[in-house]
Amino acid sequence: MAEGNSLIDQFESRDAVVGIIGLGYVGLPLSLTFAAQGFDVIGFDIDEDKVRKLLNGETYIRHLPPEKTSEFIAAEKFSPTSDFNLLREVSAIIICVPTPLTKNREPDLSYVESTAQVVASHLQPGQLVVFESTTYPGSSIKVLKPILESSGLVSGKDFYLAYSPEREDPGNKDFVTAGIPKIVGGDGEVARDVACTLYDQIVVQTVPVSSMDVAEAVKLTENIFRSVNIALVNELKTVFAKMGVDIWEVIEAAKTKPFGYMPFYPGPGLGGHCIPIDPFYLTWWARQVGEETRFIELAGEINTAMPEKVVDTLEAALLEKSGQKISGTKVLLLGVAYKKNVDDTRESPAFVLIKLLEARGATVDFYDPYIPEILPTREHADLSGRRSVDWSAEALADFDAVLICTDHDNVDYQMLAQHAQLVVDSRNAMTGVAETSDRIVKA
Repeated sequence: MAEGNSLIDQFESRDAVVGIIGLGYVGLPLSLTFAAQGFDVIGFDIDEDKVRKLLNGETYIRHLPPEKTSEFIAAEKFSPTSDFNLLREVSAIIICVPTPLTKNREPDLSYVESTAQVVASHLQPGQLVVFESTTYPGSSIKVLKPILESSGLVSGKDFYLAYSPEREDPGNKDFVTAGIPKIVGGDGEVARDVACTLYDQIVVQTVPVSSMDVAEAVKLTENIFRSVNIALVNELKTVFAKMGVDIWEVIEAAKTKPFGYMPFYPGPGLGGHCIPIDPFYLTWWARQVGEETRFIELAGEINTAMPEKVVDTLEAALLEKSGQKISGTKVLLLGVAYKKNVDDTRESPAFVLIKLLEARGATVDFYDPYIPEILPTREHADLSGRRSVDWSAEALADFDAVLICTDHDNVDYQMLAQHAQLVVDSRNAMTGVAETSDRIVKA
């Protein structure tokens, strides 16, 4: 308990050095938030290119201005590095590494395990270790804790272990890291209280829960809620379309109800680092304990089927307009980011759409104002290196169809309506555009 009190004093006085492992869409904003509150922060990443860019005043996350990062680096409040020996010098170690799925849609904790092994090799008595990545209930105790204790140090006695799920929404200007309440569960009450004290210094509110298992379940519940409701509106879109009813108009009217309803929107498929992945962490773990998750799995099936349905709609529109199937056509995919106004392509449905279109014989290009080039991904490495085409009236007219996958705000939809031969809109982006005709089809 004395060590716990010592850490609490360090955190409250902000004399502690905070180490954050993983400088991606979660770790980098978190690093800057701690630095903004007066902490000295060491940011760790195995990607030396990321570290080099940060040190050179460059950015690789569009919504985080490089000026702010450079300011903290110049003030020696933020130190990006790939030297993990410096873990010995910090009071708190926060792990923000990827937790993707395997090809069989099972949890892939390899990044967590390898990171934990590195942490264990440098772990010091009295340190706090916090895990922030999405995972299934029980994994912090069953996977992370044993690896850390292989150091010879014991959780709750020699160091403190906690779980506090990230709640980042990249590109959302209304909710930045400091303004989002933080769920905190610990391996014991002391660990939880120590972790709460740390986060109390940088966020609007901490929400302590009884265990790390509960905190892990909170994260999954939040994103499964979104997945299930998106699946619902995706299914309603298909049903209502057959009845001649516009799902987008229905949603706009329904959301005027001040209670008992929350708007969710259909799309061409799920994207991002949470919603397409988190439900499968729970379904997998449920099977291990002998339970079924039929509702969640059905939602996953509906959302996974959406890219195929969008391509079917495009083909039907081509047949109606010009009597041609997709084979032999030129298609422009508008947007490859997983959501609008960000440069993030993680789990983007755009990649699935490209492959489905090409499998049917189309030639596919893309335009995205935030993605000049597709970078390598684990599942779609073959698409890496493809570059965004120019945006012009002449270029648009050259395609047989334009498929809107991502509805970025800084796209000239009026020009699109005027010059494209056919627009298939999966995001309702063309609503309100003056040029509306039978060349615009909702998908």
